[in-house]
Amino acid sequence: MAATGQPNKMQQQQEGVKSRDHPRFLRMNDDSTMMKQIQATHTPDGREVEVKPIVQVIEDILSRATPDIDGALHGNHAHLEALEDRDNTDAIRGILEELAYTIHKISCELSCKCSGGGDAHATTMAILNMLCHYSWDSKVVLTLAAFAADYGEFWLVIQLYAANPLAKSVALLKQIPDIIEHGNSLKSRFEALTKLIKVMLDVTKCIIEFKELPSPYISHDMPPMSTALAHIPTTAYWTIRGIVACASQIISLLGTGHEYISWTNESWELSTLAYKVSSIHEHLMQQLILCRQHIDDKKQLERYSTLQRIFERPHPDNQLILRTVIYTKDDIQPLQRGPNKATFGNNSLRYKFSGTIKANIEVLRRKIVLLLISDLHMMHEEIMILEQFYKDAQTKPEIEYEIVWLPVVDTSKPLNEETQSKFHDMQMEMPWYTLVDPSLLDPAVVRYIKEVWRFTKKAILVVLDIQGKVVCQNALHMMWIWGNFAHPFSSLKEESLWKEETWRLELLIDAIDSFILNWMAEGKYVCIYGGEVTNWILDFNKEAQHAAGVAGIHLEMAYVGKSNAKEKVRKATEFIIDNGLGYCWNEPTTIWFFWTRLESMLYSKTYHGKTTANDPIFAQIQMMLSFDASDQGWAVICRGTEMAKAKGDMMLRCFKEIAEWVGNAQEIGFIPALLEYLSKLHTPEHCNRLILPGINGDIPEMVVCAECGRPMEKYFMYRCCTT
Repeated sequence: MAATGQPNKMQQQQEGVKSRDHPRFLRMNDDSTMMKQIQATHTPDGREVEVKPIVQVIEDILSRATPDIDGALHGNHAHLEALEDRDNTDAIRGILEELAYTIHKISCELSCKCSGGGDAHATTMAILNMLCHYSWDSKVVLTLAAFAADYGEFWLVIQLYAANPLAKSVALLKQIPDIIEHGNSLKSRFEALTKLIKVMLDVTKCIIEFKELPSPYISHDMPPMSTALAHIPTTAYWTIRGIVACASQIISLLGTGHEYISWTNESWELSTLAYKVSSIHEHLMQQLILCRQHIDDKKQLERYSTLQRIFERPHPDNQLILRTVIYTKDDIQPLQRGPNKATFGNNSLRYKFSGTIKANIEVLRRKIVLLLISDLHMMHEEIMILEQFYKDAQTKPEIEYEIVWLPVVDTSKPLNEETQSKFHDMQMEMPWYTLVDPSLLDPAVVRYIKEVWRFTKKAILVVLDIQGKVVCQNALHMMWIWGNFAHPFSSLKEESLWKEETWRLELLIDAIDSFILNWMAEGKYVCIYGGEVTNWILDFNKEAQHAAGVAGIHLEMAYVGKSNAKEKVRKATEFIIDNGLGYCWNEPTTIWFFWTRLESMLYSKTYHGKTTANDPIFAQIQMMLSFDASDQGWAVICRGTEMAKAKGDMMLRCFKEIAEWVGNAQEIGFIPALLEYLSKLHTPEHCNRLILPGINGDIPEMVVCAECGRPMEKYFMYRCCTT
């Protein structure tokens, strides 16, 4: 039933639509005049309001008031019981008690000015003047609190109307049954109202976030903070202006009765205001993101500087260093010990795993720690070989160290399922300690790893002694060359090991192949050769054995393949086996490790300042790698300390022409005679290549040819080889 005594209420409300918040407000630019008006209302006296608890209550009211328009208007409130009550603590009540009078005054201002078509701009300015002594975020929060109280009361009566006699009586006085009756027609209007309320709440939270930004990391006069703060007054104005519009909508519904008509202008007005406030929010969020990035950059710089200082100072043990690098807090166990693998069945590649164990940094105290740093694309062969050395060390009490894998991944965004799966798969391959989650590695630590330890893509092994001092920035080369004999893996140990070495086949083969080492121990002539062309392999084997027969020596031959040509080497190996051409390596991991060790030797020598001019071993290593980089085969013949090597075509010619130098071989020995004949065949014309994987900045600026001593030309090569 319509209320009596107000025959012109509808006319007043319709005229109000034309006069207040009419779409022409969009033509009101946030110009300097308006800005001055807004700023003139702001005379803060230093009073502070703890706004976040109030926002918590506001959000609770607004979420419960209209969670579902259809349900609320048709008496379906069962889902409200599922909402959790927030803890309304004594502290929150204390804050609201002090501000209750102010919130009530704002509520009265909204009720009075918004009834009968008041001017929205004037109402907004009146509220700003009323709150002149408060900060901008407090002005918005207190106004929103006043509206939330009235809005919550409005919906509370609607929700309890059907079940509570008191609510029903109050509803009758406010003529709420008519609103429920026209619920379907009002749906779009309430949806527009809800949308505006949401964006106002979002922009309010955004304003609060700016105030909470840590001042030590960003000052108010520094962009983007200064840019954002310049917009806060107008943001507060338009947010309160939106609150005024929402209050007007609710008040306009009361007492409508049978005179209710569909006001499309009202819904459009709310949508337009929502667009305005949403645009402001979007702009502020962009500035907030820039501010957070600036703060994060400052914090990372601070952490990076702290990290530098910590590494520069001596320490009694490794705990501070490890906590700084791995994880600084004590709330979780940051390490996970990898599973133990046991083979079963006839296939050595079939494993069963025991469980993993989580641990704290404390387990690494008083131990040499090898930080294995890689991305998620570390080669399976690298993990397999390193695992052999690690397990060997576990059986020798005099060799004590632990490995910790630090995975370097992009943590600026959450890891997707594929990345998480790759990380866990790699964890399962590693029997040593790993981080439980890649995100534990702080960005400042990642920066230190890249800038100081020069990590790029290839895995590195940084060695910390028992005091946490870095004694080698990459012991992986050392590990590949000497294994656990390089313990404690310091640069000094590496240098001393090189002083004991000479160029010999044992250095090339080491423990890779016991058959070849046994041949050497028995005093046999040994030929190791490589390449991928099967015709040359066939001819070379035939001529080599023929030359050995003519010279009256026993020659053992072993095919060691070629790096980065897996499929071609596999076919060459099958060819050798099928044609009975002798011994060959048929395990890809063995071939990979042979060539990786040679590359590691070159990088190790380079790190210690060696060149072809001052180190004979360096020159021999470089020549071997240039053989591998060529398109043809090559061969090394040795016995004891005697060694001869050449490219495939040159060595093949020597064997074919054995009759020319066999007499000399009888006099001075097979290998010395071979060397003399090779020198006669040598011509100044040559084309040598040296392909070096880019490993963490260790590539020398200049490399000279191992054959003629002239500087080699430098080229850049990008390769993706799956053959």
